[in-house]
Amino acid sequence: MTVTTAASLTGSASDLREILAAYDLGPSPQARLLHLSENATFEITSGEADGPSDTTALSDGCPGPGGDRRWVLRLHRPEYHDRAAVHSELAWISALRRDGVVRTPAVIPTRSGGSVVTFLRPPAVDPAVPAGSGRNRESEAVDVRHAVLFEWVAGRSPETLEPAALVRAFAQLGGIAARMHLHARSWERPLSFSRFSWTWETMLGRDGRWGSWSAGLAAALTGGPPTGSEAGIGGPEGVGGVLREETELLEKAVRETYRRVVEYGTGAARFGLVHADMRLANLLIPDVASGDDRADDANGEVCVIDFDDCGFGWYLWDLAASLSFIEHLDVAGDLTDAWLTAYQRQLPLTADDIEMIPTFVMMRRLLLVAWLGTHPHSDAVASRAEYARDTCTLADAYLRGRLLAC
Repeated sequence: MTVTTAASLTGSASDLREILAAYDLGPSPQARLLHLSENATFEITSGEADGPSDTTALSDGCPGPGGDRRWVLRLHRPEYHDRAAVHSELAWISALRRDGVVRTPAVIPTRSGGSVVTFLRPPAVDPAVPAGSGRNRESEAVDVRHAVLFEWVAGRSPETLEPAALVRAFAQLGGIAARMHLHARSWERPLSFSRFSWTWETMLGRDGRWGSWSAGLAAALTGGPPTGSEAGIGGPEGVGGVLREETELLEKAVRETYRRVVEYGTGAARFGLVHADMRLANLLIPDVASGDDRADDANGEVCVIDFDDCGFGWYLWDLAASLSFIEHLDVAGDLTDAWLTAYQRQLPLTADDIEMIPTFVMMRRLLLVAWLGTHPHSDAVASRAEYARDTCTLADAYLRGRLLAC
């Protein structure tokens, strides 16, 4: 995976104008960057505080504080999904909404009734990115970019909750995950359905989807960006002899996760269609303090957003993903227990399933070390060095059989 930059994700003002012109959003829609992660996410407003004279001309959107209508635009990063994969994600979202499985934003259609806007642009070149980091992608003449518009859902991330309230939210989340997994097992997918798989090889192998864990570790602890030679290497040889102690510790953990997942297998009761990124940043809870009249929708049920990473993986990967970036906190064990209690009311688990939870949590943590290395623009953690050191502590606990005490 090449190193991403803000410039490669956000697109240009002309790109945004071209995308927004595909929708019925009024004569002067405005875009404001909300977040940069795997993709660029924008808040779109109609730009007319008093509203248009013919409100039927506007795609359905949530009223904003000033009377504007609001939506969320996701501008996909280049080279991550093709158009068929994006359509497949949206097909599952539509089915989940139709069947009342989960609260998640609706997709807003274009003027022509489509769900995806696709356009071509020359690859963005960021001079701040060193040569050899995949900066120019010289073999490609253009970037293929996709964009999807969603309804705006009022709310805030559970990241702001106190520990006791966060445990209650995780109980909800466990029940939601169980419903989604039951739906995935019975849903008849379209013949054209196409999503990638989250396996050990695609996560921690030499060609990991999010890059190299060893390169991410080196970048975090040395303060430098991953080099081109490190970007595709999954093992300790990618760091050139530096940070040997930390790298060898994580390598032991990596090998142990491989041994355990091979033994566990990918049977139909264990492996299927999952959200794969149900972390706190991809959840919304009612923001009662905001005064929004939708704050109590669905009796306060958690709203799940961003199915961009949905694909085929272990069902308990959704639990591991829910603990992203907080695996090292003292409350992680209580969050896990709350999730599992709610989940098993609908989908009982075996002793073998429960035993695999620390392995999936360790795999997710290592995957995030790789992700932080290839996403230097991300603000997901306050200190990458501290996150890497905490990862080593978790790896030691995992190897001693003490991670989460599951």
